Amino acid sequence: MKRTFLILVALLSIGLSGHNATAGVNLSINIGPPVVLGAPSAMVMVPGTTVYFAPGFEADIFFYGGYWWSPRGDRWYRAGDYDGPWRMVSRSSVPRPVYRVPREYREMYGKERHIPYGQWKKERGGHGNGGGRGHGRGHD
Repeated sequence: MKRTFLILVALLSIGLSGHNATAGVNLSINIGPPVVLGAPSAMVMVPGTTVYFAPGFEADIFFYGGYWWSPRGDRWYRAGDYDGPWRMVSRSSVPRPVYRVPREYREMYGKERHIPYGQWKKERGGHGNGGGRGHGRGHD
């Protein structure tokens, strides 16, 4: 009985000693269209597709079918230019090759050939920004 009392007193003194427990929470939510500052430094093709990504951007930004595409949480955005204006589109509007790019694409394809953005744009006849020549209905 005395032993139980001493354990109880010890636990109470620890609990009342003024030590506060703290916990940290880190939450990252992608909401709204991507914010792009400056042109991509390079573009990388996802092997086996004609989808390109910009490895220098923190946001996931792809180019396919004359448009730029970006997933943000459960939403997708499309733009005719890498720096917008971006507008929200339904997932059914996103071409299959774009939404099938694996989540780990940066690790998987980051060592593929980096094409300088100016060269990449020139190879497309200037359709790296403002091209908007794809029909945007997806399933290409």
